[in-house]
Amino acid sequence: MTDLLTIQEYKAIAASLDLPQNAFIDGTFRPAISGKTFTTVNPATGEALAEVAACGAEDVDLAVAKAREAFEDGRWSHLHPAERKEILLKFAKLLERNARELAVMESLDAGKTIYDCETVDVPETIHVLKWHAELIDKIYDQVAPASDNHIAMIVREPVGVVGLVLPWNFPLLMLAWKIGPALAAGCSVVVKPAAETSLTALRVAELAAQAGLPRGVLNVVTGSGADVGEPLGRHPDVDMVSFTGSTVTGRRFLHYSADSNLKEVVLELGGKNPCIVLDDAEDLDAVAAHVVNGAFWNMGQNCSAGSRLIVQKGIQDRLMERVEAHAREWILGDPLDPEVRVGALVSKAHFGKVSAYLEAAQKETILLGGTSPAEGFIEPTVVQAARDSK
Repeated sequence: MTDLLTIQEYKAIAASLDLPQNAFIDGTFRPAISGKTFTTVNPATGEALAEVAACGAEDVDLAVAKAREAFEDGRWSHLHPAERKEILLKFAKLLERNARELAVMESLDAGKTIYDCETVDVPETIHVLKWHAELIDKIYDQVAPASDNHIAMIVREPVGVVGLVLPWNFPLLMLAWKIGPALAAGCSVVVKPAAETSLTALRVAELAAQAGLPRGVLNVVTGSGADVGEPLGRHPDVDMVSFTGSTVTGRRFLHYSADSNLKEVVLELGGKNPCIVLDDAEDLDAVAAHVVNGAFWNMGQNCSAGSRLIVQKGIQDRLMERVEAHAREWILGDPLDPEVRVGALVSKAHFGKVSAYLEAAQKETILLGGTSPAEGFIEPTVVQAARDSK
């Protein structure tokens, strides 16, 4: 497990960071062609972190053209698998050397706790890249036996230029989930990070170039969904798009594909997940710990969050006592404090949405929490819904 620093040490690292601001296209940082920028904000303090390039369709066109050029001339796609593996492993080592910087940057930009960034997000990001790097020269297939005058082959080829559209809840980890397999396969990629959380994707692209990834293979275009995501989804020279985010936006990407070149589309969309506990559960304390972790990890900003708890009547009181006890251990506060387990919600818009749920919860029975001690922060809250009398 990573040895955590003190809050003072993390704040010193934060003060020393040189935050990236421009899009990363063809191996170099570039401002938006329009010259426009947008402000990325620390959700825990409301303070501006950086003015980031607000790219548009013309920047997407440039990035896709450079990605296509890199793919067609084979500087990455035609490399021997062992050579791609070597570069990706070097890339992972550079991430390891800069892990603490990335963790602090992620915490500042997303409001995530430094505890999660240090112990989950950054280590898992590195692990994912290593795993796919090692997989490159270890994929084997089998074919049915053929007669002497026949030959059967399985040929794996990179799909081409891939657009990767990221969510804001796990900026680094979702980046790794997408670029890991795409780069391992030999594809060139154009990454569109969420506008709320663009910084670590830009820094990772810079480290990839330092590791020897050829220019044009990994591009990061920053900006809004309308200005960058949609042009990427509609682009006729993008062969595939992978999107993680809301169901509403996921539907749009299917339409973008249908309206353009029928590019392949991979979707990972939001969900609403119940946790069901029946009265034959043996260890209610362990159940309660998992329920609390599922509900409050990353401030509940997960498509896999167990945000509803359905409990059989006979064990409800006993289980809820344990749930409340575990929930009180989830300290709310400054995300750079390693003792804190609940940081800030990612944006004012999301804070407003969750705050509206708190207002609606006033009609129910609030067992724990239910307040917002500061802008951007909401206590871990447990609400008991009224039973249906029918």
